[in-house]
Amino acid sequence: MKRLLLGILLFPFVVLGIDALEPEEWKPSKVKIVEKEQVTELETKKRWVCEDCTENEKIVLEFLQEERGIEDKVALSVIMGNIKQESKFHPNICEGGARVPYHHCHRGGFGLIQWTTLGRYTGLGRFANRLGGDPTDIHTQLGWMVSETEWRKVEHIFKTPGLSQDSYMNAAYRWLGWGIHGERTTYSNQYMNRLVQV
Repeated sequence: MKRLLLGILLFPFVVLGIDALEPEEWKPSKVKIVEKEQVTELETKKRWVCEDCTENEKIVLEFLQEERGIEDKVALSVIMGNIKQESKFHPNICEGGARVPYHHCHRGGFGLIQWTTLGRYTGLGRFANRLGGDPTDIHTQLGWMVSETEWRKVEHIFKTPGLSQDSYMNAAYRWLGWGIHGERTTYSNQYMNRLVQV
């Protein structure tokens, strides 16, 4: 029995040609030693930036890419163009142009995407309360924006690269439900010219 156990224990060493009786002399012959400076970082993922955009535009653009994984330039431009049509990227704007906090906007839409219906407007307030945030804050509004059912139903379209501007615009319509097209396409085209990849 002892010989069987010893054979089992020594089997890997015998098969590999390793002298089991003198393990201190065994040295791996095919291990490549890599100098620290030879190890390179994986190439960082490219992203779209807008150098001449406002701070709020940059926040939204980064959020869409980093937090939501939207990478297509046209998709990003369409989303940005629609937000610009809705609010000019002012999270404290009440429909008609008044700049007021959330609780002082009593009619019409409010915020980045002009939440208008009672359910969507009060949903923003409830979302902010749950987070302990301010419903007028741009980060809170972005969190609510992508939490809504309307966004979740079309986000997969925005995440699909290579679609036409019209395809992304149709998704934006389903998301926002706008009644007036306004300058959405013009603004989207402007962003397509302004976004550069770094």
